[in-house]
Amino acid sequence: MPADSVSINLTHHFLIAMPGLEDESFSRSVVYLCEHNERGALGLIINKTSTLTLQALLHKIDLPLGRQDLQDDLVLRGGPVQTDRGFVLHDPIIIEGAKDDESAYASTMTIPGGLEMTTSKDVLEAIAHGAGPRRVLVTLGYASWGEGQLESELGENTWLTVDADPQVIFETPVEERYNKAMGLLGLQPWMLSPDAGRA
Repeated sequence: MPADSVSINLTHHFLIAMPGLEDESFSRSVVYLCEHNERGALGLIINKTSTLTLQALLHKIDLPLGRQDLQDDLVLRGGPVQTDRGFVLHDPIIIEGAKDDESAYASTMTIPGGLEMTTSKDVLEAIAHGAGPRRVLVTLGYASWGEGQLESELGENTWLTVDADPQVIFETPVEERYNKAMGLLGLQPWMLSPDAGRA
């Protein structure tokens, strides 16, 4: 990367797939970026469901689901990388007397902007026993971009970007998240249709 180029940091942003993006994993997707730096980017797709419920996932690892509020939640397809591994995006858990970057769970990335992403089983154990973070989104797999790859895709107008809104992640039904994320930019998907404006 040339020294005079301006680096962008899209951590805690949404990537919204442009209508022309036809890749099976990413078509009409909204990706929450957990990390973006000069080495690349890592994110979770927040609007593609799997057929697996959270209850069934916990059952596979011999855990009950002790929280009524999560009974009907589906596990999401977070991206094409490590699709056999769970990723939990959640509100931070405040520990009395802990340092700012200290989390309640073993393998947690604290995301500037206010969320955490945990890959260790202890967060699922807490949820199983009726505790854990208040708001959670569980995915299998994640999305990643190598050095300069995301910047290149942005230059090709593959993605729109906007500051992430946790309400879209946790409070909006999965099937409405794409339109809701677009709405953060004041757009509707039809406005960007590849066929729009052709006579």
